[in-house]
Amino acid sequence: MAEDRFTTERDSFGRLLADREVWRQATSIAAAGELTARWLEGNSQYQPGVFSPGFDDETTAIAGELARLNRNGLFTKESQPGVEVEGLAQRAYVTAFCTPETASALLALSTRTELVTVVHAPGEASTASIPVTVQDDAVVTVLGSSEEPVGEDQLRDWAAETNETLALVLADAWYVEIFDPFWGRNDVLLPAVFEALQSE
Repeated sequence: MAEDRFTTERDSFGRLLADREVWRQATSIAAAGELTARWLEGNSQYQPGVFSPGFDDETTAIAGELARLNRNGLFTKESQPGVEVEGLAQRAYVTAFCTPETASALLALSTRTELVTVVHAPGEASTASIPVTVQDDAVVTVLGSSEEPVGEDQLRDWAAETNETLALVLADAWYVEIFDPFWGRNDVLLPAVFEALQSE
């Protein structure tokens, strides 16, 4: 009876606690990427830092491609599709933790395509602000200026949401932000990132 309750018990955000337990064992970027891929494919109802059992509607169209990236060297943190409708314009982007070799391969993507890669070394914070979402002429989302990807507070949060080992791995990981400079375009970024990961 207790075991059955464990497999159906949820936290205050509706996330399945049984799926959270698997994250307690994840101690590498590859393991975190695999668990993220499972979540994107609908096979898990727990994702660290996402305070709901699933992802938002706009991610549905790109979830399969994101899962593929997570199985090929990235642990994605944030993303959005390119969108251009009345009052809303978005540039496609993805952010992720990775190894220095993967960061280098993704930086090289900017030398042979129109895509832009911003790379953060471990412990490095940036003050750049690159608009990627505009709603009714107001900038809503920017890249490049987010706080240090894993500062002291974030480290504590990652440890609580996953485990201490993974939190320390992420603190030492490289962090990349890749975006398509063309507003509304949604068919270039993720395939190009995947290709760059394959050529690493």
